[in-house]
Amino acid sequence: MISEHLDKRIEPRSSADYIEMEAKHGAHNYKPIPVVLKHARGVFVWDVEGKRYFDFLSGYSSVNQGHRHPKILEAATQQLNSLTLTSRAFYNDQLGRYERYITEYFGYDKVLPMNTGVEAAETSIKLARKWAYEVKGVEPNKATTIFTHGNFWGRTIAAASASTDPKTYTNFGPFVPGFEKIPFGDIKALEEQLKNPNCAAFYFEPILGEAGVVIPYEGYLREAKKLCEKYNVLYIADEIQTGLGRTGKLLANDHEFVKPDILVLGKALSGGILPTSAVLAMDNVMKVIKPGEHGSTYGGNPLACRVAVAALEVIEHEGLSENSEIIGRMLMRCLKQLAADYPDFIKEVRGRGLFCAVELRPEVSNRITARDLCLRLKDAGLLAKETHDHIIRFAPPLVISRPEIDESIDILKAVFAQI
Repeated sequence: MISEHLDKRIEPRSSADYIEMEAKHGAHNYKPIPVVLKHARGVFVWDVEGKRYFDFLSGYSSVNQGHRHPKILEAATQQLNSLTLTSRAFYNDQLGRYERYITEYFGYDKVLPMNTGVEAAETSIKLARKWAYEVKGVEPNKATTIFTHGNFWGRTIAAASASTDPKTYTNFGPFVPGFEKIPFGDIKALEEQLKNPNCAAFYFEPILGEAGVVIPYEGYLREAKKLCEKYNVLYIADEIQTGLGRTGKLLANDHEFVKPDILVLGKALSGGILPTSAVLAMDNVMKVIKPGEHGSTYGGNPLACRVAVAALEVIEHEGLSENSEIIGRMLMRCLKQLAADYPDFIKEVRGRGLFCAVELRPEVSNRITARDLCLRLKDAGLLAKETHDHIIRFAPPLVISRPEIDESIDILKAVFAQI
């Protein structure tokens, strides 16, 4: 009966058809830019009508290596034809290889593989709490974790509990206790919270992504790490979006030569193929987790392990961090020139590597929002996404070439000139 009904369906043909189908049958928890994508390669995506666009969002930095990178596709295809899932009830021939590779790659003793970024983030907080009770000696159920205003690491109950954005937390309580919040980049506020003997960890994004590529002052990361060491608190670096070459270094913390106690990775670790995330730490932290205390059915599955190794190899062998640094300077020069040309329209531009943002002036965003600007960019052949009503992020795949960034810059200039 169900199959007979499905056979009589009218299949969508145009972008409008696909958008209508999603509106009718899907939850309305997203508000996408109205473009329906069907094909992708490198820095480009194509819609169902065949129009080509520059992708300046990169799946929120999940496709740093570019769409459908041949090396990553080959690794995934080979593993698909061999073994995809065993669960951690058994060993498989890919997990150990991956664990050895990624720990040596980043210089840690152990890795705990998960699937999504938010899973890895929650894993790091659980790990820090366990460490606080069993190593630091915090009284049971008293551990606190420090977060900054403007943080964003997902939409689970724990992530909502850490958030200062009303859209993230309103009507989703009650919330997880023990989460303290301080102003971003405020070193004095951080130290006050670190003095609490029950403090387990400082969970920190080195650059706030969802808040609009907000960068702390030079030296903040070093100072924060030293204070964490002084008060015996774990420094957890959320490099889910900023890591893996996005900011012009392998990790954003590398700009200040800081090594986190716990490193959280996701997004581009997958090469844009399937959800893959990881939590890395040294033995003195990771060994507090014992069998049965944490896990995931898909975490460490053979397919994800094979893909993650290929994704990391591409970043290293193709010099994507270096390319992000070089091309990012070109993009920032363009954005700064736009800010100089349109000072009544643009309040500020920010960026590091290929992680950039344009913030519109509040009085302007009352007339034309960041979304309005994104819609005009889409019509011109470049896809970006607003964050809040007045900020646009620009984060193309790190494989973007000089001719491609030149063409993208021409689009940006033309659209701003129209406005």
